[in-house]
Amino acid sequence: MKKSYIIIILIAAAALIAIGVYGLTCSRQNNSADSENSAPITGISSKPSSSVSPSMDLMNVAIPSSLPSEIKDYEGFRLSFNNENHTPNWVAWELLGSEVQNGVARSNKFWTDSSVEGCPSTKDYTNSGYDRGHMCPAADQKWSQQAMEDCFVLTNICPQDHSLNTGAWSTLENKERLWAQRDSAIVIISGPIYSKDDKKRIGTTGVKVPGAFFKVIAAPYLDSPRGIAFVYPNMTSPGNMENYVMTIDEVEKLTGYDFFAPLPDDIENEIESKSSFKEWNRR
Repeated sequence: MKKSYIIIILIAAAALIAIGVYGLTCSRQNNSADSENSAPITGISSKPSSSVSPSMDLMNVAIPSSLPSEIKDYEGFRLSFNNENHTPNWVAWELLGSEVQNGVARSNKFWTDSSVEGCPSTKDYTNSGYDRGHMCPAADQKWSQQAMEDCFVLTNICPQDHSLNTGAWSTLENKERLWAQRDSAIVIISGPIYSKDDKKRIGTTGVKVPGAFFKVIAAPYLDSPRGIAFVYPNMTSPGNMENYVMTIDEVEKLTGYDFFAPLPDDIENEIESKSSFKEWNRR
């Protein structure tokens, strides 16, 4: 599937969403890969470039005011939950290179957060034909037992086609961990994309099935910061992952979201307007 074809499929999403923003704040504390007891989200402490302060709130995402949104901090990630779709609007986290090796075992214990209105249950996904697809993946949360358990909360989950979840989406997640090791730290924001044709719901809660998923990635602490984005349809996504690359600017147009606004304008423009897969894929 070619990039241009994906844009045609998803451009209807942009028409649904009126641009409107409100400020949100979030950051995360650095933890080593073998840390068992870590503090909640308090501040970014990765090695920055001279242009980007580690105190910048780079996981702040502004979204249209028309979207229901409950902001919730978990260990190692933050999300905006939509109680009408019963899925997150977005999930954001910082991934350090030191966090992707060894660490705690995978939990596999999905759970309902009763403190969040509209959070579904595992039964909503049973026999639905869809996987419980992580937005923030378990393999990114091995640095803390609490973080591992938290990432199985159903507010971090979307109905995802099995072939995507175990195929192209998993391949992208593996790439992100390699990029985090190479660049020391990256910031990742992921979520579903809904169009007017996405009307299918599953379970008694009525979890809405998205037509596609986005992921935006930034390496803001490099001397030459860079960014890239991917959009995958919620189905088998064959071919090279380069075919699914977009700029962050393009994803902002599709979703109505505003990513990485705290960055200086020149850095933000550089990160969001370019998407060189060749540059990201180098060793």
